[in-house]
Amino acid sequence: MTSTFLRRHPLLVSLFLCVNCSPNSTVTQALLSVTPWGWVRRYKGPGSVSSPQSQPPAHPSLITMCTGKCSKFIGISLYPFCLVSLVCNLILLFPSWDVEFIKEPSEQMTPEVLYLGGVIGGGLLVLIPAIHIQATGREGCCNNRCGMFLSIIFAAVGVAGSVYGFATSVLAMVRGPQCFFTFFNETSQKNESTWGRPFYSDLKDLSDDNYLFNKDEWSFCEKPEGVVEFNIILFSMVLASTAITLVLCTIQMLNGLFGCLCGTCRQKE
Repeated sequence: MTSTFLRRHPLLVSLFLCVNCSPNSTVTQALLSVTPWGWVRRYKGPGSVSSPQSQPPAHPSLITMCTGKCSKFIGISLYPFCLVSLVCNLILLFPSWDVEFIKEPSEQMTPEVLYLGGVIGGGLLVLIPAIHIQATGREGCCNNRCGMFLSIIFAAVGVAGSVYGFATSVLAMVRGPQCFFTFFNETSQKNESTWGRPFYSDLKDLSDDNYLFNKDEWSFCEKPEGVVEFNIILFSMVLASTAITLVLCTIQMLNGLFGCLCGTCRQKE
């Protein structure tokens, strides 16, 4: 009955061999005798050498062959998106490429720019995990189960940073920029000018009437010149980059879990 069960569930055999790589133990040899996978039956443990005609993979689990390489790929991929988020947020501090407005940030700067979602969230909180995640994919002290476990924690920090940067960018785009504009005051019955957010709306009220979908309204902002386009383009780039880093860090959390259970691919093929 046990033999039939194991024949029908060869993945369980592979997972056991992945975690308990002791090819000479009685339990391991018993499992090898019942599995229907020929390449697993020929498995003699990591680092073993078989004949050219029956050379098995370096490890019975496909997972362990890719966790280290996957970490290296994810770590390297995170760097350019960190740079995009960081640079775009810094540029947002100088609307219309002018340093005049940063002198009074509380009045003349879009609040979400000052939250530094791209610098702190999509930048530093993703960059630091990226360094460790990449380290788990190359030979060294981090390329082991402990390193993979730590990569899960670092990736979770990256997820938090990405969510922060993403949420900040969404709010900034929906609520619109801070700018100098002229409006008609019904109380005084005359036109008045002030600094504010003429397009402000809540996320739940987003509709086709929002300024994002009505380009003709963008000229309503007088200063900084072209601030609407400026904010939309740069916040869109931060939003896109943090969305990608969110996906990559989430994948690394799963990859780190498999690497923690099954190990990395340090053994040479």
